[in-house]
Amino acid sequence: MSKTVWIIFAAVCVLLLGTLVALSNGKKVDVSNVNTGEVQTATEQSGNIADHVFGNADSKVILVEYGDFQCPGCGGAHPTVKALSEKYEDEIAFVFRNFPLTSIHPNALAAAAAAEAAGLQGMYWEMHNKLFENQDAWSNISATDRTEFFANYAKELGLDVETFKTDLASEAVSKKISFDMALGKKAGATGTPAFYLNGEVIEQPVWSDPAKFEAAITDALKEKNIPLPEEEASGE
Repeated sequence: MSKTVWIIFAAVCVLLLGTLVALSNGKKVDVSNVNTGEVQTATEQSGNIADHVFGNADSKVILVEYGDFQCPGCGGAHPTVKALSEKYEDEIAFVFRNFPLTSIHPNALAAAAAAEAAGLQGMYWEMHNKLFENQDAWSNISATDRTEFFANYAKELGLDVETFKTDLASEAVSKKISFDMALGKKAGATGTPAFYLNGEVIEQPVWSDPAKFEAAITDALKEKNIPLPEEEASGE
């Protein structure tokens, strides 16, 4: 290899290294001033990134899940979480934040991107539910098949499929996932699912038992003097 070729090769390597460093630094998220127990809105403090909130975003009772769409435990908890968040939709805010465990779940990050890409078209919760409710169908698909598989879900939901595919690799989606993961690490999440109610950890024996999980929510509502649905209906 000639000296000129070596110089060009070295320059390209330096350029590539610089690009990789820049990309790596771009993924670092500063959440030092962010309260993980609060609903995040698109402000300068949050890097203009907002939480996905199901229910009453202004509620004083906030249930946060750090979850992995490929995690069997998250999939198992999903029916209970969905039922409770719908039952108390007017009373609580339910927030789902991405915490993909990529070392053991190779499709988790792609699934998170699929949910976020759907969210850019206003269909976050629809894709969120579809991913969990069909977890077994896509958990073991190959990396080469993932995009088309999730694109089919997007088509079923009536999304613009080409826009969806483009958004999967967009900066907005990448930043949202990185932001969620940074919040999870700050909150102390080490696995999934990790549930927090008003910033306090909900232990596995509680969230894995629907009755105990609901009791934790109703206790939090009572503590904040928020009437339960049945009390509101009866006029108490």
